[in-house]
Amino acid sequence: MKDARLPRRLLLTGVGATAVVAALPGCGAGTSKAPAPQTAGSPTSRPPTRSRSGGEATLRRKIASLLVVGFRGEKLAGNDWIMKAVRNGLGGIILFDRDLKTNAPRNITSPAQVTALVKSLRQAAPGRLLVSIDQEGGQVSRLNPGNGFPATRSQAEIGAANSTPTTRTWAQQIAHSLTSIGVNLNYAPVVDLNLNPGNPAVGKLGRSFSANPDVVIKNATEEVQVHRAAGVRTALKHFPGLGTATGNTDFAVVDVSKTWQTSELEPFQRMIEGGNADSILVAHLLNKQLDPSRPASLSPAIVTDLLRGRLGWKGAVVSDDMQAVAISSKYGRDEAVAMALEAGVDVLVFANQQVYDPKIVDETVDNVVNLVRKGRLTEARIDQSVARVDALRPKR
Repeated sequence: MKDARLPRRLLLTGVGATAVVAALPGCGAGTSKAPAPQTAGSPTSRPPTRSRSGGEATLRRKIASLLVVGFRGEKLAGNDWIMKAVRNGLGGIILFDRDLKTNAPRNITSPAQVTALVKSLRQAAPGRLLVSIDQEGGQVSRLNPGNGFPATRSQAEIGAANSTPTTRTWAQQIAHSLTSIGVNLNYAPVVDLNLNPGNPAVGKLGRSFSANPDVVIKNATEEVQVHRAAGVRTALKHFPGLGTATGNTDFAVVDVSKTWQTSELEPFQRMIEGGNADSILVAHLLNKQLDPSRPASLSPAIVTDLLRGRLGWKGAVVSDDMQAVAISSKYGRDEAVAMALEAGVDVLVFANQQVYDPKIVDETVDNVVNLVRKGRLTEARIDQSVARVDALRPKR
């Protein structure tokens, strides 16, 4: 359904890549090129390993504050790698109920256990740690009856009811479970349009409120507002729209170039315009209508030109799992990190599920420091993300 506030050229469907790119100022193929390195004589250049406010140690801490990392353990000792990382300024952690590799419980076995786990991590943090989770409701619920939490209805069920009181009660139940254990960032709601009910990543799992943008926006807005009232931040996903996909980016490269519709931008744009977005999670999908070569999460054309420029988003942009097969198989971890930061992503999420790497924090920080040292990224670019991520952190 079209909305008068959304420019008509963004709602054109069934057009080719050239036409869509032409309709989006700044979203040409050339914008996907890496920014030119700063030279020693450029006005913005600085000594490569020095921070403006305290040397390389400060720069390392800034970079660490942009990372959200998964880990194994239902209880942690002070010398565990994740505890050390948190003490050294890691930005956040992500909780899972099951470990993908072992299929054993990972971080959550009971309300009392996970509450104690989160408390120990938050106490170790020198600042406001982001404690994050995927708690959408229905099948994508890390807190569930199997580990002592109440069952929740799916977004599809809530969208079918399309009742504000029903949605509010449902969202309050989710928010209560989150706040009871200390979570302050929920990777929800899904605002993808259910344009392909057979979609294995969205439609088949009941993760979309509806194919109707108005239903999606109404229910997602209510959920965001309920979370905010409880002191929990949210992330709208999966930008620029995963509703027509035929695969799952966690396990394969997903190309929506032939199926994606510009109407899929509508929930993101209208929620941004309405002030109902805390952060935006960008997907690893390939959409050649918007960028001829790079996946969305690594694309300046999609993150900077479209999301920030065309849609006016000023807040934090969150990556999907940076270890997902969709990007790790083609680019490798270090190059993907470089490209994501160049694209305009602020929060880099490493679920540590596809692979398990206790060195992920140190090695990623080393990588980004080296990118600054070589001039591929500037410290000013890092500072932009730090400011956005600091604004995302709840005050509580």
